[in-house]
Amino acid sequence: MPRTIWSGAISFGLVTVPINVVSATEDHSIRFHQYHLEDMGRVRVRKVCELEDREVSQDEIGKGYELTKTQVIPITDEELRSLPLPTAKAIEIDAFVPLRSVDPLRIGEGYYLQPSGQVAAKPYKLLVQALGRSSKVAVAKYAWSGRERLGLLRVREGVLVLHSMRWPDEIRSPEELYPPAVDVSEEEIEGALALMDTMSRDGLEGEEFRDQYTEALARIIEAKREHEPLPEAPEPEEPGQVLDLMAALNASVERAKASRGESAEVHELAKPKKKAAAQRQPAEKAVAKKTTVKKTSGRRPRSA
Repeated sequence: MPRTIWSGAISFGLVTVPINVVSATEDHSIRFHQYHLEDMGRVRVRKVCELEDREVSQDEIGKGYELTKTQVIPITDEELRSLPLPTAKAIEIDAFVPLRSVDPLRIGEGYYLQPSGQVAAKPYKLLVQALGRSSKVAVAKYAWSGRERLGLLRVREGVLVLHSMRWPDEIRSPEELYPPAVDVSEEEIEGALALMDTMSRDGLEGEEFRDQYTEALARIIEAKREHEPLPEAPEPEEPGQVLDLMAALNASVERAKASRGESAEVHELAKPKKKAAAQRQPAEKAVAKKTTVKKTSGRRPRSA
């Protein structure tokens, strides 16, 4: 069981749920140390006091805020734990919202919330079942590591999960990234939807969703350990310039189907339907006549 990284309570109106917080994720990346290449001696970072020019131990190190270049305000861990905030020792639920209303860009690391003792069992289960039945998520505030944070509470397999969230002003506007004005035909959209349908899955399990980088790195380490030739890297495909978008979509669908062992007979994909096109033509001309005078100035859409 992962170690507890924070203990406190969930505050839900006048209901209090004592909880322990544990990490919900694991990092399986292969990590490296730094070594002196001449003799492979380990290279370490030493903590040195700039004023005394000597290495200092961990118990001599504390936190501080640089007010000016010559004045530093020391802040202790006890002072951080005793901040005059209701969220310093509790996860305060402020609202319940539909999950679809939360921009995924704001959602960060996830943590499991474990009920702390028998007294927490009933209010914990109450919150789990209420959240599950409402199909909503809770938005809460909490204070960890010297700052107040925004969080999202949801249910996963009968357990409460807390996701850290970014504050609204921490999300950059994409206004400067809008693409130039271009026209996309209905047939091209249908072709893209056909490709999406071919690439659709019921879940994120399977060969496509494994960490191939870590596997390749492990093979290199094993080959060097056994003094064997290193595995050869495949030649990357050169990205070509897309001149015919429909041809590229058709070819993509063919390749996706072939990789799944399905029939690649898709040469009729996304061909315009002549009848539908003929039926739409008079209406389109009528709309064109009405809108000829009122041309837009190409303004960018408002940022969200």
